[in-house]
Amino acid sequence: MISEWSGKPFEIPYEKMMNLLKQASEGSVPWYRNVEDEIAFTRRYYRRLLEGEGVRENVETRADMLFDALWCSSSILRHETEEVLRYFRSHGYKMGVISDTAPSLQLSLERLGIGQYFTLFTASSLVGAGKPNPVIYNAAFAAQGVAASESLYVDDYDVETDGARVLGFTSFHLDKTGKASGEWVISDLREIVAFAEKG
Repeated sequence: MISEWSGKPFEIPYEKMMNLLKQASEGSVPWYRNVEDEIAFTRRYYRRLLEGEGVRENVETRADMLFDALWCSSSILRHETEEVLRYFRSHGYKMGVISDTAPSLQLSLERLGIGQYFTLFTASSLVGAGKPNPVIYNAAFAAQGVAASESLYVDDYDVETDGARVLGFTSFHLDKTGKASGEWVISDLREIVAFAEKG
């Protein structure tokens, strides 16, 4: 939709996303404290995103359309997600989510139908730090009762993947663009299953 409205290809590299998050926060720290604040923040985020892409017509309406399409929508899940989650749960792994997100993290994953796979939900807004700050990763370790060296991590932003690896995670960058390469770059979550099966 964004490409159609702006008339140009849409990409959101890490730096652009972080800048949009700061703009949408409008100076508030933390960005939100409850689900209602998060919804208002997310709507501002989409409005700023559209404005930054050069969309000038019906910005509010279109921001609402993005919110309605993406808020807790199962369409945002990769097709292999639940297969991979089932594998790791059936093999006794503890699973958690570490996210630069909000109070609704657990609720969102439950609405997506995958909340039951996780024993931990670490949201940046609740621990006071976002990735790649070690504080958020360490909060997850403490809550889950594991060490970094025992953990597998996957993220779609290489900056955050690298931040986890520095702390001792086995850390995979899930590349959506097809442009990245390297030993720890994957294009499908099932590649983590293959890694785990190698021991």
